[in-house]
Amino acid sequence: MANFLLAILAFLLAHVIPPAPPVRARLIALLGRPVYLFTYSFLSIVFLVWIIAAGRSAPLIYLWYPAPWQALIPLVAMPFAFWFIVVGLAVQNRVSITFRRAGEAGSQGPITAITRHPVLVGFLLWSLAHIPPNGDVVSLILFGGMGLLALAGIPVLDRRARRRLSDAEWAAVRAQTSIVPFLAILEGRAHLRSERNFWLWTGLGLAFYVWFLFQGHRLLIGVDPLTWF
Repeated sequence: MANFLLAILAFLLAHVIPPAPPVRARLIALLGRPVYLFTYSFLSIVFLVWIIAAGRSAPLIYLWYPAPWQALIPLVAMPFAFWFIVVGLAVQNRVSITFRRAGEAGSQGPITAITRHPVLVGFLLWSLAHIPPNGDVVSLILFGGMGLLALAGIPVLDRRARRRLSDAEWAAVRAQTSIVPFLAILEGRAHLRSERNFWLWTGLGLAFYVWFLFQGHRLLIGVDPLTWF
């Protein structure tokens, strides 16, 4: 259990210290933005693999015993989680996590009409969906902690964007987006644009989910999510 808790602590520190504005600015100035993003993403994956490996060797203490119907929750939620994460990383976004720097003022990817923080929403869905079918202490710490980290990141990114953008730019972003998925669209403040790249990354995200469901989860995590069925 100590190794698992150490891995969790390392993961949390990696997502608190490097993204802090002074540290992030110095690292980007030193490494360049592409190298910084690649290194940060690579280390995140390394720490996540460490967490998974440590969690598998930690004592199994059940708080509740999973039922077969609970396995349906991630099966339904994960296509949306993959979609939010993959498309969110691939499109322009001036106020949240992305691999693409936004261009001119007002330039936003189509998915930001659904939520201005698609990557964090995707990770929140991923974490919450995995709690019911995993009733042990290690899983609750892992997925609960990841969910809280994603949830806490939303106001942090909003504050950073508000400091970085002018009042008019921030007001325009808020007027055309929402934190809660689809809220801005339902209220008529935003409209989902149809763009080629949006549908391309949507297809790639869903294809990656299908591979992960039938093969990737078993190969990378060591558990077949379809064994309940």
